Amino acid sequence: MTAPDPTGEATAARAADRALRTAARHSAGRLAAASACSVAAAGAALAEPAVLGHTLDLLLRQDPGGARWTAWCAVVIAAEVLLDAATARLTGGVDARSTAWLRRLGLGRLLRTAPHHAARHSPGELSARLTAQATTAGAVPAAVVTASVALLPPLGGLVALMLVDVWTALAFLAGLPLLALLLRAFARDSGASVSRYQEVQLALAGRLVEALGGARTIAAAGTAEREQARVLARLPELGAEGRRTWRIYGATVARTGALMPLLLYVVLGVGGVRLAEGALGVGGLLAAVRYAGLAAGVGAVTGRLAAVVRGRAAARRTADLFELPELPQGVRRLPERGPGTLELRGVRVVRAGTVLLHDVDLRIPGGATAAVVGRSGSGKTTLAAVAGRLTACDEGRVLLDGVPLDELSAEELRREVGHAFERPALFGESVAAAIAFGGPDPDPEAVRAAARAAGADAFVRRLPEGYDTALTDAPLSGGELQRLGLARAFCRAGRLLVLDDATSSLDTRTAREVERALALDVRPGTRLVVAHRVSSAAGADLVVWLDAGRVRATGAHTELWRDPDYRAVFGEGAEPGPVAAAEPPGREAVR
Repeated sequence: MTAPDPTGEATAARAADRALRTAARHSAGRLAAASACSVAAAGAALAEPAVLGHTLDLLLRQDPGGARWTAWCAVVIAAEVLLDAATARLTGGVDARSTAWLRRLGLGRLLRTAPHHAARHSPGELSARLTAQATTAGAVPAAVVTASVALLPPLGGLVALMLVDVWTALAFLAGLPLLALLLRAFARDSGASVSRYQEVQLALAGRLVEALGGARTIAAAGTAEREQARVLARLPELGAEGRRTWRIYGATVARTGALMPLLLYVVLGVGGVRLAEGALGVGGLLAAVRYAGLAAGVGAVTGRLAAVVRGRAAARRTADLFELPELPQGVRRLPERGPGTLELRGVRVVRAGTVLLHDVDLRIPGGATAAVVGRSGSGKTTLAAVAGRLTACDEGRVLLDGVPLDELSAEELRREVGHAFERPALFGESVAAAIAFGGPDPDPEAVRAAARAAGADAFVRRLPEGYDTALTDAPLSGGELQRLGLARAFCRAGRLLVLDDATSSLDTRTAREVERALALDVRPGTRLVVAHRVSSAAGADLVVWLDAGRVRATGAHTELWRDPDYRAVFGEGAEPGPVAAAEPPGREAVR
């Protein structure tokens, strides 16, 4: 989990506020309509006491105009009810649009950043930030508007109270300084408590997702109770912060709830005295009491203020995703019919202060297969990620057919550079859709040809609905999952194909069949293979031997095998491995 950075709170708050302002502009039309309806409803609420008081005076005097003013009372009350309903409907729409916009922005940044930046947040945290936190933050634009408009009836009621009778107004004003102090303390105390609550909530979500992902390991180790205790360790802290938040809110509501009726009784008492003195009529007293009630509604702003406080705190959590740096892309295209020559020039990669690749210079001829070997931690996966532009290098350049990868358009890059991974993630409704994932739907025969090349066709056909089997109904072993990942890569093979330990879960025989198919049945191009098996290195045209982030040597496997340090990479007792025999291509290549 990402630890909070106290020194970055101000920066996070500014980023959150920028995101909320942009979300408000995204729903500017609906927000303006909600504001207009809310203001109109406030106007109707302010007009109501005056209309009711005047109507009462007319009816008491048995004035013929009383009937007409009674109708006006009905119109004003109906208008207030309808406008309040329209405000609620529009506000709900603004909340939904703002939430959706924040989620799209956060998810888009997450998907466009380099994997090592995304990995700063655990899956549980990301889920919480994009769901519950984004929902709470999405309510802020409308809450700010409604909270602002909610001040109009109290302020208007106070002004109207002054116009009806200045003495009743002064009696009401006597309690407002205390109310202002209560609201100020609430905003300060609840903001800090809500922020801590959300921080603990994210930590719990992160631990829960970790435990769910490792459920089989936990069961096998018999540590379920220990993991349960670890996941729930901060639950008391969460409960304490939640109770603290509600105590602050409840205390503020209780105090304002006690203060407001007291002020109303004072206004009623003063108004009664003024009525007895003849300075105020019955209708005027009714209007004064109603306006005092509207003025007392300033205490109701507490709830809206609480929504704004919660939303801004949640927005700071969500805004962390908005600040993720995007992986830069250009607009260039690759030359037509290029061979796929891959070059790394002075490539240096630094992560968290650690140099993972040291000034790597490498050239892989177009159409060649290069095996990247080395001990664990030597930088193989980093090299593969840089070569395929899944991440950027801090220094140096990576070129494909003479064009720097950072100058290629995203569409061109992903069409011509394919990847297969050790633990592939499959997307799509069916197995066929998972293989075809990543672009326009290919021909069904191309999907089956890719599956055959990856050694997946036989087990796919045994599934209940074959290639149309839903992924959720296809129980897959680790090896079958890898083969489907390979099939997806083969189906979209461009001039460069990067295989990052993509055959580690396959048995030796299947791995060799896949290597043979890769050489003969998949679209010709350059292959960069992170290899752990001797056979993979032996079958490659070129071996890149990494040691502590540096290229220690390059050359043919048979030449490097003479070095005992190279042999040690594959473990004690490793055999030199068979060199793949060349076979004339006679089968249709996967396109």
